Amino acid sequence: MTIGVGTIDQLSQIISQVVGPSFLLGAVASFISMLFNRMQVVLDRIRLINALPEAHTRAVLREDLPRLKARIRLLHRSIQLAIASGVVTTMLIILAFAVAFFRSSHVVGSAVLFVVSLSFFFASLLVLAREVSISVSEYDHL
Repeated sequence: MTIGVGTIDQLSQIISQVVGPSFLLGAVASFISMLFNRMQVVLDRIRLINALPEAHTRAVLREDLPRLKARIRLLHRSIQLAIASGVVTTMLIILAFAVAFFRSSHVVGSAVLFVVSLSFFFASLLVLAREVSISVSEYDHL
């Protein structure tokens, strides 16, 4: 049985096809929230270290500031890539419905956008992995 273009069956099929990207969009939103929380912890640590008086016994923690700033840069980049993934995923979902409205096929465009979205998400995870690799050091145990 073929599904006619512009029918309720086609709309139902498109809805079922965008379920995967919708879950990806939810995962990206949760991931961005986690990245912001992680960034907030690092920023709080930077503020705490900057607030220490010069004569404070833990003033040696100031040596950790360059590492913390590098972590902030990596987290910022990871957030940017995750947002790009979310934008492309949203475009994919909009495209699927818009193309159905104009009674055209959306398969190729959806596949390309899904691959692009997953690529951005993958890049964001790689940048997070770099940040995690520098996140634990001897300074965290002082």
